[in-house]
Amino acid sequence: MRTFLIANGQVTEQAELPAYLPDEGYWWVSLARREFEVLQADVQATLQTLCDTRLVDLHISDLLNNQLPSHHDFTSVYDVLAFRRLATSQTETDLAHPGEPLHETKRDSMPQVFRRINTSPVGFAVFDRVLLSIHPAGCNVRDGYAERLMAQGTTGVRNGLGRLPVSPPDLMLRVINHMVDGYLELRRELTRDMDRWQEQLLDERGRFHDWRSMMNTRLSLHMLDEICEDQRSAIQDWIEAVKTWPPATTEPLREERELLLVRSRDVLEHIERVIHHVDRLERSAETAVQMHFSVQGSRTNDTMKTLTALTAIFLPLNLVTGFFGMNFEFLPLIHNTDGLWWALAFMISVASALGWVLWRRHFLAQKR
Repeated sequence: MRTFLIANGQVTEQAELPAYLPDEGYWWVSLARREFEVLQADVQATLQTLCDTRLVDLHISDLLNNQLPSHHDFTSVYDVLAFRRLATSQTETDLAHPGEPLHETKRDSMPQVFRRINTSPVGFAVFDRVLLSIHPAGCNVRDGYAERLMAQGTTGVRNGLGRLPVSPPDLMLRVINHMVDGYLELRRELTRDMDRWQEQLLDERGRFHDWRSMMNTRLSLHMLDEICEDQRSAIQDWIEAVKTWPPATTEPLREERELLLVRSRDVLEHIERVIHHVDRLERSAETAVQMHFSVQGSRTNDTMKTLTALTAIFLPLNLVTGFFGMNFEFLPLIHNTDGLWWALAFMISVASALGWVLWRRHFLAQKR
């Protein structure tokens, strides 16, 4: 569990749940999913103290669900947003050791980069002055952004780190944007590995046998596309919910609301870029497979064309040998001392003539 007080341009971290609301600023309370399950009663009591409300039981179940898709929900007091991030090679552990990750079995039937297309939900409960976030065990997204937040609180704009989040919704969107950046960084690796697949599929001299890995790769891309679609729907629902909030009565509040919408649309645009890239990769994979079978069909046609040409050359020769092999006493050239050479000369002439004709028609030309 990590708890941050963001107020007066400063960020302060403490190890326990907050017990009061500051005069200015807000709290960010982040817990691992198992920690939240163990400390559920304490968290509810803290929310009751700070916000005069508790989480609905259905929302608690959603926050504890490790298979929950990205989605948005709300009440009259708070909003709940679940957003799936790229998972590391870690999974949840049992209740006896809350917050400690365990390593899961790797999927060895696909390239390393496609094993990273494994996601886990991060849940946010957004109150007026409290942000509660529920993360998977060992969440590097939470820890990475927390380090950035602490750096902003100590050095701020002077080091080009930007301003601190002005509200819990602003902080939530920044964390989500940090998660989406992970998908954007994954695009280059996906493109490089897909290019390698295409080179193997289109290699005319090689034979492609790793179809299981190829199918797993396509399934991973399809899964990533579905995840991004859910993310887009969740952010769109969030934007529509923000538009229904009570009108801002002061100029700072209007600026904050406008900034919130701008940041929400920016996150949505990043998700759109990931969806567009994944769609292009899926089309490239499908095209590469189709071209692979086209190349294999062309190679088979070339082989059959060569075999047909050779058969056409040797068929007259078989006819000649069959003719002179008939069991008759009197046949032309049978008893002639030069008959063998005449027959050989005739057979060589026929074979050469047929070979020249077939070569001119490119039946025997080697494909380059």
